[in-house]
Amino acid sequence: MRPITKLLITVISGFYLACLLVPGLEENLYLNRYLVFNLGEYWRLLTVALTHGGLMHLFFNMYALLILGNSLESAIGQKKFLALFAISQIGASLASIYFSPINLVSVGASGAIFGLFGAMIIVSKRFGLEVKQIYVIVGINFAIGFIFPGIDWRAHLGGLISGVIAATVLLSPARS
Repeated sequence: MRPITKLLITVISGFYLACLLVPGLEENLYLNRYLVFNLGEYWRLLTVALTHGGLMHLFFNMYALLILGNSLESAIGQKKFLALFAISQIGASLASIYFSPINLVSVGASGAIFGLFGAMIIVSKRFGLEVKQIYVIVGINFAIGFIFPGIDWRAHLGGLISGVIAATVLLSPARS
């Protein structure tokens, strides 16, 4: 397992456990428009990735992070991968709070995971690899957000777009 991918999985999973054991911790980490815009709690744009709505939510996000993270970190390096994850999470959070009802509470790292899917499309195209499977996986996962209530599809879309943009910028040749 690649070091940054391992670190992210360990920290996110550790916070899930901490949220179960420490009363009120999750309430200080989840995402909500009112708390960000009205109270200035901007850290929530990132800390939302440390919270999850149950063990299955955590498992599926960490499994996707394991698969995508190892591949992307290997392809683009540790620093760019960590930047990609953070940018995707912030983009997902901003899309969520700008386009969701004011009282919506969001949890999870799936916005960042969608950003990794977007980045995987860019990286795969760059290396001349097939991307049809990625489109199918993204499509299925995006559709799930509309089928099952309580899934923040706005965060997923924001993460996907942010991941595509971040990967395009991070992988562009340096100008001298």
